[in-house]
Amino acid sequence: QVQLVESGGGLVQPGGSLRLSCAASGSIFYDMGWYRQAPGKQRELVAIITRGGSTNYADSVKGRFTISRDNAKNTVNLQMNSLKPEDTAVYYCNGQTQSFKTFWGQGTQVTVSS
Repeated sequence: QVQLVESGGGLVQPGGSLRLSCAASGSIFYDMGWYRQAPGKQRELVAIITRGGSTNYADSVKGRFTISRDNAKNTVNLQMNSLKPEDTAVYYCNGQTQSFKTFWGQGTQVTVSS
């Protein structure tokens, strides 16, 4: 089966760092990304990366977050530095297959609080 599984979320103090990982299986994924959804808000794009390594970021995380991928391992990561309380959300991994189907992970909670 096609599956995306996120890990690495948790509780961190403002200014701290977390590294999220997404393990993909069942298919090769081309465009991949991280999205987040905070309580009471719509899901928003955080960062995207193509299979060739081109990236794009939401303005709110630019300069603080870095998305990367390892095509051989079929994984995508999100390094989050200088975390702020407003980064608190459930973070979801997303991927598009060569057949243009989109899949989502189950989400991992990130809480930034002192």
